[in-house]
Amino acid sequence: MTIEREFADATRFRVCFVCTGNICRSPMAATVFEHLAERAGVADRLLVASAGISEYHVGETADPRTLQTLEQAGYDAVSHRAKQFKAKWLDRFDLVIAFDRGQERALRSLARNDEQHSKIRLLLSFDPDATALDVPDPYYSEDAFFGTVLHQIEIAVGGLFRQIQPAMRS
Repeated sequence: MTIEREFADATRFRVCFVCTGNICRSPMAATVFEHLAERAGVADRLLVASAGISEYHVGETADPRTLQTLEQAGYDAVSHRAKQFKAKWLDRFDLVIAFDRGQERALRSLARNDEQHSKIRLLLSFDPDATALDVPDPYYSEDAFFGTVLHQIEIAVGGLFRQIQPAMRS
């Protein structure tokens, strides 16, 4: 099933996490978000996806370091396959989350109207204690940095989830 068909269900809250290649940060965030929804008993009211701005890794699994870091933290993302974000998806999602200002700019350049613009947010805007706007890309870093990035993502995704969870209960 395509994103267009799967995410056409407007009765569920639809969120897409978008990073550069969809193999590090965005699969981490989608996995954490889905985990929180399952634990809270609202997974059936959400549709969660992730994608990349670029087409570099379309069809690939998440980076092995991403998978290892997630597994060590108790998450599972082995079924993830990278996708490239499409402009028409701005009509399908209620919220589109970028990890850095470059991705935010790229997403905003795809938006055709104010409604689409209003759906695009930086992940760290959901962390009131964040001291930066961008979640760093761990791709070119040491393996251990993936854990640092996951921790940052967990905090911000938790903040996002707390904001939308009340609406999920009704």
